[in-house]
Formats: sequence, C-alpha cells, structure tokens
Amino acid sequence: MFLICFPHLRMSYRWPFGDLKAKELPTRIFSAYQMSFNFLRCMVDEYIRANSSDILLYYSVIIVEILIGLAILGRLVFAPIAVYLFLAYKFLSARASIDNVEKFLRNQQTLMPTRYSYTDIVAITSHFKEKIGQGGFGSVFKGKLFGDHLVAIKMLGNSKYNGEEFINEVSTIGRIHHINVVQLVGFSSEGSNRALVYEYMPNGSLDKYIFSPSRTRHRPFNFTWDKLNDIALGVARGIDYLHRGSNFCTNSGCDMQILHFDIKPQNILLDRNFTPKISDFGFAKLYPKEYGLVSRSAAGGTIGYIAPELISRNFGVISDKSDVYSFGMLLLEMAGGRRNVDQRVENSSQIYYPSWIYDQLTPGKELEINNSIEIGDAERKLCIVGLWCIQMKSSSRPSMSKVIEMLEGDVNSLQMPPRPCFSSSQPISVRQSCMDSSLTELSIISEHDELL
Repeated sequence: MFLICFPHLRMSYRWPFGDLKAKELPTRIFSAYQMSFNFLRCMVDEYIRANSSDILLYYSVIIVEILIGLAILGRLVFAPIAVYLFLAYKFLSARASIDNVEKFLRNQQTLMPTRYSYTDIVAITSHFKEKIGQGGFGSVFKGKLFGDHLVAIKMLGNSKYNGEEFINEVSTIGRIHHINVVQLVGFSSEGSNRALVYEYMPNGSLDKYIFSPSRTRHRPFNFTWDKLNDIALGVARGIDYLHRGSNFCTNSGCDMQILHFDIKPQNILLDRNFTPKISDFGFAKLYPKEYGLVSRSAAGGTIGYIAPELISRNFGVISDKSDVYSFGMLLLEMAGGRRNVDQRVENSSQIYYPSWIYDQLTPGKELEINNSIEIGDAERKLCIVGLWCIQMKSSSRPSMSKVIEMLEGDVNSLQMPPRPCFSSSQPISVRQSCMDSSLTELSIISEHDELL
C-alpha cells in the first residue's frame, strides 16, 4: 500500500532533510509535513475503497492533521518566540533595575558616602576571605580600609530586592550620623554587583548575648542589669532619632522620618564598648511626618516582631508606632533572656513570655511558680515598658520619646499597662484562638515576602 500511495518511490527513497542547508529549513519542514499527511490520507482512502465508506474516519484524519500541524507550528514557531520574549523581559527588567539605581545615585551624589569600585571591594575584603555573616539579602565579609580601619561589607545577592534594598539603605542610613545607628562608610554599584560598606562591630549582634545558654535569670550573660538597661536605652534613642527626623534632613523646613520596620536582636550591633547600634535598613522607609499613614504593601518585618497593624487595619494605621511594637518585643526578650515564643519550656503557661510575665507583675495574682523566683527592679522596668510597647492598638502605645522617659525614670513610677491580647487569664480557647489566628496571618505574610 505504501507503493500505491507513493509510486515515485518505487525505485528510490530520499529523506527530505538530507543535505540540509539553513535557508532550506522552512521548505524541508513543510515538505516533510505534506508528505506525511499525503501518505496518511492515501492510506485512509485506500482503506475506505477496499471496505466501505467511513466518513467519520475521514474527518478524524482531517482533525488529526490539523492538531499535528498546530503542534509542529507551536514547537517550531511559537516556542522560540516565547523563549525570546522571556529572555528579553529578563534583560530589560535587569537593565531597568540598574538604571533606577544609577539614576538615584546621580541625584543623591552630594549626600552619599564614598563610592567604591567592585575591584576596590575585592581588595578590601582580600578576595572575600573572611565571611562573618549571612542575611536575607546577601553575605557579610570582614574588610580593611587604608589605615587598618576595619569594615563590614554586605554583598547584595541577585534577588528581586537587590535594587530596592540597596536604594533603601543608601537613601536612609547614608545620611545618618548617630551614636546608636551603624554608620554607612561607603557603597559600590557596578551593574548587578552591589555592596554596602559599614563600620565594623567587633562584638557582633545582641541576639548571641541575650539568647546565650550561659545566661541565668539573675545575671544576664556578660552584662549587668544596669548595662542591659543602658543597651535598651541606646536602642530607644536610636529609634527616636530616626522618628524625629529633623536631625538628618538637609533642607530647611524638612519634616521627614525614617521607619525601620525590622527592629530585632539580630539587627542590633555592639561595638567594642558594647554600645548598641541599629543596623539593616533593608525594610526602612523615608516618610513625611504629616502623612501619618504608611502603605501596608510598603512595610515589612520579621515574624515575632512585626506589629499587628501590618496584618489588619483593625489594629490601627502603620506608622512609627509599628517600630515601637517591635522594640517592645525586643525589650521583653532582653529581660527574659529567651525568645518570646518558646515551645521548649517545661511549664506550658510560660510558652508565650509576655503573657506569663504580665501575670507575674500583676499585684494580687496567684502565681504558678514558687516564691523563690524574684523579679528585680531592672528586669521589672524592662518588662513593664515592653508591655506598654506591645499594646495591640497602635494608638495605645507610647511614642519613642515617652519610652526613653520611662527607661530613664524610676521603676516605681511606672504603671502596669492594660492586659495584652495573649493573657493567661483569658480562657485557654480564646487565648489559643487569638494566637493561632495571628501566627497564621503572620506566616502568610512571611511566605508572601519570600516569594517576592
């Protein structure tokens, strides 16, 4: 039957792609397609003539021809076009990110710290010899400038936040000079290679001290309670400086503020004298004070420290009070020497530390622990101020200037705040429902940020 359909192939057969030249490819493809379906249709016609008329079979062949033709067309035409469009989109997106950064740097060049070339960064870090940290936006390396001045260099990874985070840090921390805010010494931006050069903090971050297994309840690791209070006061002064804003504005009449949005122990660095310095301004935003309202999509944060209003507007508007909430969670972890949520504790009532410590500080409350555990004045002060800061409604929280006043004052002058949402005096079902709902929503926000 093959020879009936193609009698000219009785003597020889020649594959249509033999001796293929580039300019002949479309013709050869069409030739192969036409030959294959002529053969298929001929076979069906012979079958129908030999048996009986079968219109359904005939039209089925036509449909198969169309489908296979579309498949060939999609593979040879549409697929390459889609690939080329995707590559063009990626190139243009990367180019736009680089152009945005360069445009920003040109506009701000009179305010910027020193700009280094990428080869300078390689030399300063001795070819990235000593890695001292890893963050969500890249790796941190130890370096040395001329004159043996030590620096920490954060190399930004190739992520979607690369350009945005770079602009955030340079535009905010680049103009700040405060004893409790880490100083940006310089930066580098060459194409997709971007780096931020900070002053080096030899004692690392606060979390390795307050969460140290060597710490006891009565004596913080490496710190006295007075020193811990001084560290808390220094962080509060740094945040207040960011919120007040007028000190780092260069224009007369400027009324801007910086919202950090990621206050946590890992972002509090300690210099050689254990003076605290706020770092990592990747989520930070520069906003006019009179706005009083920040877009929810513009804010970020870390689970465990993120303010409730970043989840739902029912808790209030996003503002500088969002940093106050994060600072309150930080204070409670400093006081307790543990993370605020810890499933490893022996007593289930102590899993959520803010709830547990509130009950310990409430007069007349029947405690679940023996009387041998005492809460000193310094710890009591940190806890009470922290509980004021983590009020669920943003309007109920104090300003950072008020927080400083409370930390500088006498503990006996402090009043207990209203009971937090997660209080052990509430029914277990209500307390658990409240906590589960909030943690679920926070997890959704965290997963969404990671996908972006």
